[in-house]
Amino acid sequence: MLIGGGGDEFRPDQDGWTLRTTDGSRAAHAEHTVAITEDGPRILTRL
Repeated sequence: MLIGGGGDEFRPDQDGWTLRTTDGSRAAHAEHTVAITEDGPRILTRL
């Protein structure tokens, strides 16, 4: 997670899924889905 504010703290929202920064600054989160194959890891979500 990349947080654009002064701190790096976050907390879960009431829905149990959403994360919010404690200082209200903007943040971004990115993930990949990776398959482990006999030929090595393969990123499935690569553009």
